[in-house]
This record gives sequence, structure tokens and C-alpha cells, in this order.
Amino acid sequence: MADEKINTVQNPAEIMEKPDYETEILNIIRGKSSPKAMLAQLEDYHANDLAQAMEKLDVQERKKLYRICTVRMLAEIFEYPDEASVYLNEMDIQKAVAVVAELETDTAADILHQIGKEKRTTIIEMLPQEIRQEIQLIATFDDDEIGSRLTTNCIIIRENLTIKQAMHELIVQAKENDNITTLFIVDEKGEFYGAIDLKDLITADATDSLDELIQTSFPYVYAHEEIDNCIERLKDYSEDYIPVLDNSNQLLGVITAASIIEVVDDELGEDYAKLAGLTAEEDLKESLIESMKKRMPWLMILLALGMVVSGVVGIFEKVVSQLTMIMAFQSLILDMAGNVGTQSLAVTIRVLMDENLTGEQKLRLVTKEMKVGFANGMILGVISFVFIGLYIMVFKHRAMLFSFAVSGCIGISLLLAMMISSTVGTLIPLFFKKIKVDPAVASGPLITTINDLVAVVTYYGMSWILLLNILHVS
Repeated sequence: MADEKINTVQNPAEIMEKPDYETEILNIIRGKSSPKAMLAQLEDYHANDLAQAMEKLDVQERKKLYRICTVRMLAEIFEYPDEASVYLNEMDIQKAVAVVAELETDTAADILHQIGKEKRTTIIEMLPQEIRQEIQLIATFDDDEIGSRLTTNCIIIRENLTIKQAMHELIVQAKENDNITTLFIVDEKGEFYGAIDLKDLITADATDSLDELIQTSFPYVYAHEEIDNCIERLKDYSEDYIPVLDNSNQLLGVITAASIIEVVDDELGEDYAKLAGLTAEEDLKESLIESMKKRMPWLMILLALGMVVSGVVGIFEKVVSQLTMIMAFQSLILDMAGNVGTQSLAVTIRVLMDENLTGEQKLRLVTKEMKVGFANGMILGVISFVFIGLYIMVFKHRAMLFSFAVSGCIGISLLLAMMISSTVGTLIPLFFKKIKVDPAVASGPLITTINDLVAVVTYYGMSWILLLNILHVS
């Protein structure tokens, strides 16, 4: 009996192991059960799991899935995959129209934008008029405007209703909209007035005034605002939905929390690409030519700047010929200058997300980064002076005066290069912001190359002044 009891105890690793939903879904779809039985099994899985499994199916297997699943299920699945437009193209036109009609408006507009013009036009023409108008509304906004991410899936009621009338309107609209945790209030002209939390409406007495429940200070954005400019405001609120207004303060729809997360993720991806010196994000499916086109513009600019750096080194040829040892420590100065410049760049770009930054605050940022660069440069310069001096004296068997003269020059150069690079890493993104260019464009490779130039001039300039002209070391 004891042995039986021991055998029934499960391994903790087995308990914690994540179920392999993907394999289970694939086995169901590839099985021989009837369509009804398959549907009953697939309904137990989350739409995201189904979307991931779809990527492993071939075209014929996916077409089988399209026939089995309900339109509602397919619409939920299409909210997740990047290849949704490919899947939509594989469907017959009637099913595709039905799925698009069930999708969130912003998702539908995005997917339709990626398919062929002929099929897109056909699908849009076959959609119900209301949905067609909503999709066309979103299509009027540029990709970098917040209106391109809005959805009309929300509850909108008038301000002059009673509690009972508002509840009735909620019930009616909830049949067509599932974003109901917040109700948005408009006046008789359709202008945004405020919002009501669903819980407050449900728990209110019939004798209460609807106006007492309305939050008139509820956050909102304008549809034509650029995503970059309002994303920081959106992140400051924990609301499930943020109302989106036109320039006349008419309520057009909302942007959901899920869309906000997606927008933030997209913006981080774009900024990361720019910090890598790319003109746009790349993916695994891009061709060699497409990837080269994205990388080549910055590489051409950096090549030109690199030639300038090399030319500057050539100017100090006399210094190098008389003090060949200093060449061994050039990379130290260049690397540290590049590192602190990139750190200052990252800090500055993060701070510049705040659109309300004043001139005084920008000046304080530059001063702070200069002080940080100076302080760090001072510490690292002293360390370099001591250890490099000892290294040259002990391992290179040079005189103490020569050893510490060289290491002193390196320490001073490191201090100046780090302080200047910190300043450059702050001023360049501020300048780009001033001329209305995305600061992330003033990014890693550009800053690094400019700081290489700064480091080279500083290092060889100090060597020429201190070692050759003042100390006469050679």
C-alpha cells in the first residue's frame, strides 16, 4: 500500500509543465472526427492558441479549419496572428466578408490594408454600410496618427438621459458592442462630455442624477495626433479605453488598452530599429535586397563620417610616428567615449518622450549629463593613469617619467572625451527634436561615429600638446 501511495505522487516538474496546446490542436484538425465534433473540441482552446497552431498548418488544413470554425471564432483568432491577411486571402469571399464584419474595426482596417486591392475593394463593397463607413473612417488617418488605431466598439449615450433610460440604452448597445466597462457621454451635438463607469451606473438609484455619475475630466486624445506625441499620456492612465475625438470634439470611437500596448510595442520596435541605424524594422521573411535597402542609407552616411575620422588620424601622423605606443590605447579612448555617448543618448530620448519639457529642463538635462560625464571620466581617468602607468613601466620596461607621462595623457584624454561625448549624446537628439525629426534617428551608430571623431581629436591632440610640445617625450 505504501508503494502504491508513493507512485501516485506526481513529479513537481510534471505538475508545472505547460500543456502542449499546439500539438493537441494540430491533432484535432488533422484527425478524422466529424466537423461538429472537431468544433466542440476546438471551442475549449483560447483564440491565441488556435492562432499559433494555424501557423503550423498547410493551406489545405487551414481551409478545413475555416469551414469548421464559426465566423465568431475566426474573428477572435484573427486578432492575434501577423499573417491574418494571408489567411483572409485563402478564404472564399463570403466567409471573408463575414469574418471582417465581426472583427474590431481597427483590426479589420489593418488586415484589409495588407491584401490585394481587387479583393479588398470587393470585401469592402459587400460589408454592411455601417461597418464600411467605420473602416473607411479609420483609413482616412495616416499610420502614425492615433486615429488609425481607434475602434467604434464602445457604448455611447446622451448626457440628458435618466438612469433608467441610460440602462436601457446600455442593454440595447451591448448586443452589438462588447466594450462595456466604461460608457462614454456626448451632448446633443455629439461632442464628448465625459464617461461613466459601468459599476457606478448599475449601482445607482433610479432617483439619482446621471450627471452626478459622469467623470468630465476623463482623459481623451485627438484622432489626428501623432502616436509619438500622445503615447506617453496614454501610458499614464490605467483606463480600459481612451476616447478618440475629431477636431470638432466629436467622439469618433476609442482606443483600447490592448491597442495601447500594441502601439507601445510597435514604437519600441521602431525606436530599436532606428537605434541600430535602420530606416525601418526588419523581419525574417524579408529578401536580401529589402534588408540592404533599409541598412544602406545609414551605412553610407557612417562610411563618409568614418573617412573623416580616418583623415583626422592622418593629420596626427607625426604624433603616431614618434609615439607608436599610444596607438595601443586608442581603442580604450574610443570605446569609452562611444559608451558614455550612447548612455546619454538613451537617457535623452527617454526624457524627450515628455512633450511638455521646458527649455530650462532641457538645459538642466545637458548640464547634468556633462557633470555625469566629467565625474565618471575623472574616476576612470585616475584609474587609467595609475594602472596604465604601472603596466608600461613593469611590462614594457620604460622609465617611470615616460610611463606616467603617457598614462597621464591617456587619463586626461579619457576625462575630456567622456565629458564631451556625454554632452554630444545629449545635444544631438535635442537638436533633432527641435527641427521636428525623430530623436531616435540621431542614434547609436551616428553618435558612436561622432564620438569616435571627438575621441581621436582629443587623444591625439593631447598627445601632441602634452607629450611632444610640453614634456618632449618621444
